[in-house]
Parts: sequence; structure tokens; C-alpha cells
Amino acid sequence: GDKAFAQFLTDEIKEEKKIQKHKSLPKVSGGWELEVHGTEAKLVRKIAGERITVTFNINNSIPPSADDETQEEQKPDDQEPDLTSTPNFVVEVIKDDTKQTLVLDCHYPEDEVGHEGEEESDIFTIREVSFQPTGESDWKDTNYTLNTDSLDWALYDHLMDFLADRGVDNTFADELIELSTALEHQEYIKFLEDLKSFVKCQ
Repeated sequence: GDKAFAQFLTDEIKEEKKIQKHKSLPKVSGGWELEVHGTEAKLVRKIAGERITVTFNINNSIPPSADDETQEEQKPDDQEPDLTSTPNFVVEVIKDDTKQTLVLDCHYPEDEVGHEGEEESDIFTIREVSFQPTGESDWKDTNYTLNTDSLDWALYDHLMDFLADRGVDNTFADELIELSTALEHQEYIKFLEDLKSFVKCQ
């Protein structure tokens, strides 16, 4: 059983490497520096007096709607189901002279992905906004968190502009999907390789 399993994994790894679009991770334009720790990625950008970081984790970032069966039917000419990773991402804006960090929790709405060509709609939304003490890794639930569901649209638009001015806009969000998808695929292949070594281990 294990031999067959290992053989299956070997073939699977070969196939996955064949369809791998990026041998190395794609860059995000606009001077973002990338740090990757396992499944977590962090993009950092410095502009006058500020540091902006965007953090996301690729675990559970592939929307559940991508069932294999529906994918197969739609694309007879293309064997690979195009799995896209659309992770939630957290933007932190840190101003050098304050002790506060503005934290914006963003996500890709599930129904938005793939409807290009509509009027300029944003491909990501801000879900929550809060202030957190700069430099503390444990965020406090006692800090006020603004949920955008019931937010005044003018304020919401200003927040989106605030992000866009710092390089977090639709172009960025598109490139983030690209990066996240490549990272997810790379980690998946690595997982298959680890699984193969584990299975073969006597």
C-alpha cells in the first residue's frame, strides 16, 4: 500500500511541477519587500515617515467554491483547474512619531472574484479597522474595533483612498492574489514531497 502511495505522490509532484506557473515567487510592484515564514507572508513598504506592512496566510485561502467537478466541466481545453488563493490580509500603517498602529483587516469578497469588466469596483473590501499599540504582537480585544458593515460610505471611501495612497489598491490586490496563489502552490508541492518522504520512511 505504501509503495503505491509513494508512487502516486511521485507522479502527482511531477504533474504539479509541470503546471507550476512561477519557479520563483512573483514580485509585487511598488517597492514592496517580501518576507515569507512558511505559510505566512509579509510585504513591507516604507514611505515618508511611515511603514506599511501587509500580512497574509495562505492556509485556507482557496475559496471552497472551487470544486473539482465544476472546474473539470468548464474547461475541457485546459486540464488544470485554476485554483486561486484569495487570502484575507491585514494592513498595518505605522507612523514613525506615534505609538499607535492603524490596522485594517481586508478580504476578497467571494462573489467579486472573476467578474472583471464591470465598472471600477474594488476587488477587496475593508472588514475591520482598529488602533493597536505599535510593536505589540498580541492585539487587545479591549481596543475599539470598527466594523465596516454599518459604516458611513464617505468614511469608508476615505479609508480606501487612504490605503490606495499607500500603494494598497486594486493593482496591489491583484498582484497579491498572484503571489499568494504561487506561494500556496509552492507549499502544496513541498507538502507532497514531505508526505512522500514520510510514507517511504521505514
